[in-house]
Amino acid sequence: MKILVAIDDSKHSAAAIDGVANYFKPQTTEVRILHVLTPIVLSAPPQMSRGYAPELEQQGTQARALIDKYAQQLRASGYKVDSAVESGDVRECIIDSAARWHADLILLGSRGHKGMGRLLLGSVAESVVRHAHCSVLVVRPPVTH
Repeated sequence: MKILVAIDDSKHSAAAIDGVANYFKPQTTEVRILHVLTPIVLSAPPQMSRGYAPELEQQGTQARALIDKYAQQLRASGYKVDSAVESGDVRECIIDSAARWHADLILLGSRGHKGMGRLLLGSVAESVVRHAHCSVLVVRPPVTH
């Protein structure tokens, strides 16, 4: 099974990585960890993004470090893991990357926005569930009291 795990720098990403270990066996699972950078100006051509958005370089370095940490954790458990950092709209990048990689499943964490926060921010998980061409598993971090 090929699982695309979409992460950001929140505790919800740790829950997504834990979801792989909790639900799937390393012998039958190939994992791609994806982090999507969101440029400030989405309309800039890709060749101009680095010159006009130098903050993406720093974000890319931080994203790579985060991905490497999670990849190392899964590899230590026996999973075959690769990774990618992409730039663009988070929802579209997750869906498109999963399609290009021929993922069987997209696994992502949910922030659990409700009410006005959900309305204003939109829901990446909800959009991915609605538009992905493969199954999607949304995991939540354990509830702490």
